[in-house]
Amino acid sequence: MDFKGKKVLITAGPTQEPIDPVRYISNHSSGKMGFALANYLADKGAVVTLVCGPTQIDTQNESINSVNVLTAQEMYDACHQYFRATDIAILAAAVADYTPKYVADQKIKKKDNELSIELVKTKDILKSLGTIKTEQQTIVGFALETNNEIENATRKLHQKNCDFIVLNSLADPNAGFGHETNKITILNKFSEQTSFNLKSKSEVAVDICDYLDKFIKRNKAL
Repeated sequence: MDFKGKKVLITAGPTQEPIDPVRYISNHSSGKMGFALANYLADKGAVVTLVCGPTQIDTQNESINSVNVLTAQEMYDACHQYFRATDIAILAAAVADYTPKYVADQKIKKKDNELSIELVKTKDILKSLGTIKTEQQTIVGFALETNNEIENATRKLHQKNCDFIVLNSLADPNAGFGHETNKITILNKFSEQTSFNLKSKSEVAVDICDYLDKFIKRNKAL
């Protein structure tokens, strides 16, 4: 694989959207897939910047530039800071789609039987990068679906101007959040679909990077 010297931006993990000083909205993403990709590409000589939300994982390659963030807005800002100088962007993070409109300064006390929190959309990181990407850049998106997986992932691929998208289905046992294994399908902009067997996330990272290497070489030849 030819990644030596390539500048790669990777996102990983969840984001945390604060409700008050002690509570937040988040998800079950562990960050394992993004970290596996970062470690593998760094080992192959890529110059990796890893923008990661709160996780319990450490990088294994000391050359990786880790940028720690908490919120979707912080991840958006970090990605835009590094993207223009990037050859490849792999957006594996599970970014919150919504964030509280108002964040309380003090802990919200339990008073009533119900509590309403008004949510607003977060900025779409993948779409925003897809809008400004050049022909020399490659963007890889991730899609986690629970139903109509291929249809939804294909829509995301085109709407957000990805070169290809890695689909995870929560319908697959032992795949997705919290597992050491994953089962993926890759959909590309040429309307091609490639499915892989259930493997460890480190092995899945190799499959994705091998696919990426071949995809970039093919794209250059066109």
